[in-house]
Amino acid sequence: MARLWPVPLPNAAQPAPISLRHSLPQPTPTNIWLSPPHLAGGEMAALQATLESGWVAPAGPVPAAFETAIAEATGFPHVVAVASGTAALHLAYRCLDLQPGDEVWTTTLTFVASIAPAVQMGARPRFLDVSPESWTLDPNLLAEALAKAGRAGKLPRAVVPVDLYGQCAELDTIRAICDRWGVAVLSDSAGGMGALHHGRHAGRGAQLAAFSFNGNKIITAGGGGALASEDAGLIARARHLATQAKEPGPHYQHETTGFSYGLSSVLAAVGLAQLPALESRVQARRALFEGYRRGLAGLPGLRFMPEPAWARSSRWLTALLVNPAEFGADRETIRHALAQAGIESRPVWKPLHLQPVFRGAGLLGGKGRSSVAADLFEHGLCLPSGSALSASDQARIIGIIRHCHPG
Repeated sequence: MARLWPVPLPNAAQPAPISLRHSLPQPTPTNIWLSPPHLAGGEMAALQATLESGWVAPAGPVPAAFETAIAEATGFPHVVAVASGTAALHLAYRCLDLQPGDEVWTTTLTFVASIAPAVQMGARPRFLDVSPESWTLDPNLLAEALAKAGRAGKLPRAVVPVDLYGQCAELDTIRAICDRWGVAVLSDSAGGMGALHHGRHAGRGAQLAAFSFNGNKIITAGGGGALASEDAGLIARARHLATQAKEPGPHYQHETTGFSYGLSSVLAAVGLAQLPALESRVQARRALFEGYRRGLAGLPGLRFMPEPAWARSSRWLTALLVNPAEFGADRETIRHALAQAGIESRPVWKPLHLQPVFRGAGLLGGKGRSSVAADLFEHGLCLPSGSALSASDQARIIGIIRHCHPG
């Protein structure tokens, strides 16, 4: 029988061995990133054990153990681990039976992934402004908009509050408002791991909550996400859809179409090794926030993202507002000064109602007042917030910001 694979090339055509050390871009040692991964120390052993077990696919004991650990960390009784936070949101929209033409309402101050899966399913996006007290979805505007939509018989299929930069939305109030109209609440808690509202973990109180374990998150698997709920039936449906909606049986049978959204055992092993460090990571990032606050105290025109009395932010990212008239320089001056020093920072999210892709969607409610989110975007800057950021690096960042002040 002819050998099909591997087929050796003639000696003259043999490729040179690949050196990953030289073929991959090498990071500049002096760079300070916005929110780099912070390894807990047990990831290598977890990876080795997983690989030696033979379980590398999105099946087996490791993803199941990761789901159990997520449930323990968040208080949700039912969890399915999936390929990304966006995948979790997509599954949530399917579980809520979102149909083409349905409306989905979310805060305008968020990453596009909060609404993108719904739009791709044919839904109509609508946006609400944020509260200046929390920078998250304004419950008062939501109540006004839902009352108006209810009178017109045009209620949304779902409302999607977002936990911003580790700050929980006012989920209890939002859920109570939505319950009056029979509207489902899906919490985009992608950046909410470790955050609390009224003593409960981010996302608790919503019908469904989506989490992310992307490389820049406070707990990372290098990728991945999770969908969580108090409702076992919703998570069972999500799990079914995440595994191509294959019906039980020895053959392949499908009553509907699903997705290949399972989380590999390899990534789950990394996440499982990370989760025990969650509380220490939260404390480290909160300490960084306090370090920035103290280090920049006394400078005019600088204001930090507030923390309501009912919340404990994880401070996943420290966000700063710059009033150029008072400070003597604008947000972009600071950002460029940091960039020139090899330090990454980022403007606050550009509001979705200002994004070209959602042109015409506009804001619901709040007529006669300027957009809080637009003002935050114009003046807001996210500072390096990695939980392993050294005191000397933070002092360097603070020094650069202070130097931008002309006084």
